[in-house]
Amino acid sequence: MNEKNSLPFLVAIVGPTASGKSALGVSLAQQFHGEVVVCDSTQLYRGFDIGTAKLSVAERRGVPHHLIDVLSPSEEATAGGYRQRALGILDDLRRRKRLPVFTVGTGLYLRALLEGLADAPQRSEELRERLRASAEAHPAGYLHRILKRLDPEGAQKIGPADEQKLIRAIEVCVLARKPISEVHRSGRNRLEGWRVLKIGLMPPRERLHELINARMDLMLKRGWLREVEALVKSGLNDEAKPFDFIGYRELLAVLRGEIPLEQARECIQQATRRYAKRQVTWFRKETDVRWFWGFGDDADLGAAVLGWLQTQGLRAGRGAI
Repeated sequence: MNEKNSLPFLVAIVGPTASGKSALGVSLAQQFHGEVVVCDSTQLYRGFDIGTAKLSVAERRGVPHHLIDVLSPSEEATAGGYRQRALGILDDLRRRKRLPVFTVGTGLYLRALLEGLADAPQRSEELRERLRASAEAHPAGYLHRILKRLDPEGAQKIGPADEQKLIRAIEVCVLARKPISEVHRSGRNRLEGWRVLKIGLMPPRERLHELINARMDLMLKRGWLREVEALVKSGLNDEAKPFDFIGYRELLAVLRGEIPLEQARECIQQATRRYAKRQVTWFRKETDVRWFWGFGDDADLGAAVLGWLQTQGLRAGRGAI
């Protein structure tokens, strides 16, 4: 038997927000004796539910879901931390012969899992604070000029206004004592022992935008603003990282009386459409994806996905092996 064909399967569903990844993930997990592993940086956080589009218990339809609600709002989500947790989940699913079905909103986390991460130094809050203070005290483009001196190649890949990435790049250069581009070329521990099947959802853009707008309205009707208010009343610092997620910062502004709800609604819809566009750009660069043109909750598309998976060797009820 070919060694690759003897490996257990891992299914990853990629696509923009509101494309139906979660619904398709549940359906495939039901049919192939699997469990869903959420690959989304926002759904890791407890208490941030409506605005991150977590499935309700009823919507999960009895399928176990992993890697949601595993961080407190005060903790920092990282690709490395996600990979470590996901590897533990995969070991457990392999042992129980369950099919892992990853629903992927954060492409970086999937890449970290499958391709591994460079051996980069840990964060230094002290250095980061110094860099932020220096950026505020100097004209625009200051951090980018520093990185350009430290690593011209790395500076070409980061925009002058992307302060977060610039700070991390400078931090790596300083702490590793070598250019970040060199660090990234160093050895990575790729995921071994799994046969990965990637499914891509690519809905029509206009229809996707309509669904995004409708989805944001539904989230507000379900009590998104009340959720934000409850988080604030719980004593959570409004500078906590999850408050930077799309919609949460805008709804905080509503609660403070800074903008009306209608303005926040329009801003959230626009920001979500832009985010979907960035996701599409990222996922199009992902290798070995079998693309399907439509939404994951469409019955015909689901049947097409099922048929393709069966041609790859998956059989209903068999699980990962």
